[in-house]
Amino acid sequence: MNGNPLRPTIQRTDRGGAGVHTSASSARYAAAGHSCQPGDALIVVDVQNDFLPGGVLAVPGGGGVIEPLNGYIQQFARLRLPVFATRDWHPREHCSFRQHGGRWPPHCVAGTQGAKFPSELQLPPEVRVISKATQPEADAYSGFQGTDLAPQLRDLGCGRVFIGGLATEYCVRATVLDARAAGLQVVVLADAIRALDAQPGDGEHALAEMKASGAQVSPGRRLPGAQVPDGEVAGRSPPRLEVTCSS
Repeated sequence: MNGNPLRPTIQRTDRGGAGVHTSASSARYAAAGHSCQPGDALIVVDVQNDFLPGGVLAVPGGGGVIEPLNGYIQQFARLRLPVFATRDWHPREHCSFRQHGGRWPPHCVAGTQGAKFPSELQLPPEVRVISKATQPEADAYSGFQGTDLAPQLRDLGCGRVFIGGLATEYCVRATVLDARAAGLQVVVLADAIRALDAQPGDGEHALAEMKASGAQVSPGRRLPGAQVPDGEVAGRSPPRLEVTCSS
């Protein structure tokens, strides 16, 4: 586990030398905290077609998480840090569906288009996919519940996780709280989450609960380019912006 508490500040730095060529369409996002480091992992929570515009259980504005998540994914992949993606992977007779006594319409049925990750989400080839709620009689909001996410993180030596995805007050909240219960440091990527808000304020209440558990919340900041390891590219580095976390 990382020993230093997250107390980053905002810094803008212009540097010459090795850098990256980029365009306005390839905006990147800096991960929260002073820098990513060994022992960090990214968890992308349930960014699936059924939760996106046009899906059967669409989260309002849910498509807005894809661009920032792609920036975080690229940063973690370039630094060779692990990227996880959780997904609902329900059987057709799942207990959460209304016709079986649950509260939700059928969604994210295993193997269907609605359960797939959207093509716009740029998951790396080495992504570790975590399927949850795979049994008819057991529901699961958290990516840790009934999965091997915790032992995988442990085996990789991860002590801090950055979490974004859908929806804030359901699967993001549950995954964050379980990560904290497992002793992990957690940074919630606030620019890469969206709430269903069935009741107004649900998302904000969930975010407050996550912060109360000890998770830190980063608002995120848009960048014109991403920092990459030395020697990978040539050119002039664009300004780099570090972002704040609130505890």
